[in-house]
Parts: sequence; structure tokens; C-alpha cells
Amino acid sequence: MKIGILLTGHAPDNMVQDTGDYDHIFAEMLAGQGFEFETFAVVDNQFPDGADAADGWLITGSKHGAYEDHPWIQPLEALIRDIAAEKRPLVGICFGHQIIAQALGGKVEKFEGGWAVGRTDYRVGDQTLSLNAWHQDQVVELPPGARVLGGNDFCKYAVLEYGDTIWTLQPHPEFNATFVDGLIRTRGRGVVPDDLLDAATANLNGPNNNRDIAVKMAAVFKGKPAQ
Repeated sequence: MKIGILLTGHAPDNMVQDTGDYDHIFAEMLAGQGFEFETFAVVDNQFPDGADAADGWLITGSKHGAYEDHPWIQPLEALIRDIAAEKRPLVGICFGHQIIAQALGGKVEKFEGGWAVGRTDYRVGDQTLSLNAWHQDQVVELPPGARVLGGNDFCKYAVLEYGDTIWTLQPHPEFNATFVDGLIRTRGRGVVPDDLLDAATANLNGPNNNRDIAVKMAAVFKGKPAQ
């Protein structure tokens, strides 16, 4: 099964050599599930020919805002709507979560409550999942047909589902403690309040549910329930 990775941002330059870019991180996360991957760097205006260029699709995180005026945003939204219309599996993470909501009629904005950074708990059904967050933007209005599967007091629309084929997540299940530490050092200081960064640093090495989310993502791609 071919998964097209829609790369909407790049990992920090001084981290890529050690971690690979975001597409590489996701491919490693989903290794052993029988997938092959092809990356389309939409952030650099590299788009697939259409929704049928892959069996399933994954939209990555990004430092950009879904509401910003970049030349690749509107074509990406059109592609998302085509993927949805063809009922091909689609997973969105962080920015991917946001741009899918926006493309389908929801609203994303810079959240007035500030940032979520580091290991964070989310209520998903009857479970509490710990995942790494790194965002200020949020989905603040749901699109038609979106179903809320999980969230917390800070981010109430953290896990969304659309029909049987689209599943999206605000936090970053692809980020481990080392990667979050790198973001704190390279992109955090001077942007995110120091107290949040200090708290995230102190909490880096706690347990997380990244592996559980990898299983959920693979299930979506294979046409099975993500819950």
C-alpha cells in the first residue's frame, strides 16, 4: 500500500542530519506495517498529480499557519477535498489536523490561550494518552461532519474523525523526547514562554503513547476503525 506524505514543513536544519526530515520520521514510525512511502514537498510547491497518486495520505506538521497566505495553501486545500471526495484514507498531524479542518469548512486561529509544548495528556474515549505537543494554533470551529474523539481543557478539538476515512490529531506522536528537546533549543527560546519550555524540559522523559498512535494511524490507512 502506497502512502503519500504531504510535507508541509521541514525539521530544523541543525536537526535534520540526525533525525531526517518529517517524512523520514513518519516512515520510521510506521515501519513494519506493509507501507511504501512517497513524499510530496507541498511546502515547496511539489504536488502530486491528484488524489489517486497514492492509496492513502498523511499530512505533516509545519511551522506555518493554515490561515497564512502561502501559494501552496489553496492547492493543498483543494487536494484535501479531492482526497475526501474519493474516500481515500487521510491522516493529519498538527498542521495537518488544522489544514484538513480548514479545507473542509472549519476555522483555525492562533489560540488566545497560548502554547502547548511537551508531554501533554489527552482524553480519548475512556483512555488518557500522553503525547508531545508543539503548537499555538488550534481548530476553534469544527467543519460540518467532524466528530470529536478526544481533547483536553486546553485543546478541546485535539482528535477529529470525518466519516470512515479521515482521522486527525493535534499533538505530535512522531516526536520523541530527543526531538522535543531539540525543538526547545532551536525553535523555542524567544518564541515560546520560558516557563513552558522549562516545564517541558523537566517532563521530557516521561512515558508516552506514540506507539499506540502509530497503530491507530496504520488502522486508518488500512480501512479499519482508529478507535
